[in-house]
Amino acid sequence: MGVAVLGGLLGAALVAFGARMLILRRAPALIGRSFRTVREAGCYHLLFGVALLLFVFGGTAASLVAVALVGVAVLRFRPRGRKHDDE
Repeated sequence: MGVAVLGGLLGAALVAFGARMLILRRAPALIGRSFRTVREAGCYHLLFGVALLLFVFGGTAASLVAVALVGVAVLRFRPRGRKHDDE
């Protein structure tokens, strides 16, 4: 299996996983503990998946857009853990 095909499959899986979280408003327990909200978790995975797809199948300009998307995902939607009421 080629690297592009594997990267495309992983990107598509991340897009589907992120979109599923955003649509259903539910996240797996491990993911849910890592992010403050389900929306942040879904956006994080969705942006990383789109960026991976752009990077694998796009040209130079698409790669620059992919890097920008990863920057947005890391800076805006990075995992921080949930805040608890007792803290």
